[in-house]
Amino acid sequence: MLTYLFEYLEKQYQFPGASLFQFSTFRAAMAILFSLMIATAFGKRIILFLQRQQVGETIRDLGLEGQKQKAGTPTMGGIIIIMATLIPVLLFARLENIYIILLVFTMLWMGAIGFLDDYIKVFKKNKEGLQGRFKVLGQVTLGLIVGAVLYFHPAVTMRDHDKTIITSEYTVEQVKGAEIKSTMTTVPFFKNNEFDYGYLIEWAGEGATQYAWLLFIPIIILIVTAVSNGANLTDGIDGLAAGTSAIIVFTLGIFALVSGNIIFSDYLDIMYIPRVGELLIFITAFVGALIGFLWYNAFPAQVFMGDTGSLTIGGVIAVIAIIVRKELLIPVLCGIFFAESLSVMLQVGYFKYTRKKYGEGRRIFLMSPLHHHYQKKGYHESKIVTRFWIVGILLAIITIVTLKIR
Repeated sequence: MLTYLFEYLEKQYQFPGASLFQFSTFRAAMAILFSLMIATAFGKRIILFLQRQQVGETIRDLGLEGQKQKAGTPTMGGIIIIMATLIPVLLFARLENIYIILLVFTMLWMGAIGFLDDYIKVFKKNKEGLQGRFKVLGQVTLGLIVGAVLYFHPAVTMRDHDKTIITSEYTVEQVKGAEIKSTMTTVPFFKNNEFDYGYLIEWAGEGATQYAWLLFIPIIILIVTAVSNGANLTDGIDGLAAGTSAIIVFTLGIFALVSGNIIFSDYLDIMYIPRVGELLIFITAFVGALIGFLWYNAFPAQVFMGDTGSLTIGGVIAVIAIIVRKELLIPVLCGIFFAESLSVMLQVGYFKYTRKKYGEGRRIFLMSPLHHHYQKKGYHESKIVTRFWIVGILLAIITIVTLKIR
């Protein structure tokens, strides 16, 4: 909104400083400042409101140290993250950009599913919340919409191995490559690191690649569902999901910056994605919201994000990674989410297998998800969270390094 106002003033009255607003980095800086202020300034008010409404977390007795003290802590704090992200986006982003529209829709869609789940838990006194099949249906529907938009929308393009001429002063002299529709993505750690999903269907004969959407969309559905559930499982102790997610989103912001800049993408020899630079405004607002929320969510937490926050965070991270065509880096960048999800799958699978084979179920971990395993081993949750953050930072560095290690 403010972007359009400043551009209008510049055209009509040569308003001083208006042209500065056209630089995405300036708007991104404003977005993160606004989101931080909104999350910290209004976060406390929202927490007090949730307390008055008795929106407290119901804690199941799992035998974990300090668990009972958390009973009654306000949940649904994901509202803070959503509000602190969307307000700066509405103020500073170009709202006609298809990627911004897609991310705003993702945040609202997953936020609504998470809110419904928390509402059932809190107000209907049903500890199970929204039935699993309805959660999955919501995630699959989102993946279907995201996949269809990214495949069919005319504004979702990439530069056809551009023949851009970059001068010694690092200015763009000439761009010859045309914008094309493509299902190309990035394969990390390989020299020729571009892979087209259409290759998977070439075996069907000439012209088969036009049906690549039959593979592309299910893959997007799988990614959205997996990352969303991974973030949900990670949200188990104070500050873990919010801190880990802030690291992941910040890293994706770097990819959006270089992929949306023709000079950076040429230097790094990566695909240039037109209009994706606008993601920087959404991403910086999202990072600011997560950090602002962490102010109240750090141990001892004054508020929990609930599924309103965790499902939203996972869905948004997945969609950003897909947009910047780095979804194959998710197992590395989102390694904490992956480890948490894998620990649950291994625990459940091994328990069922041993119960069938030996008559009694056995466990690999003392408890899953993985962070609870370390709690059972006697580690304080602050130490677990800090060490998980350190691992998350290392994984983020590895992910960024893939830009040059090929």
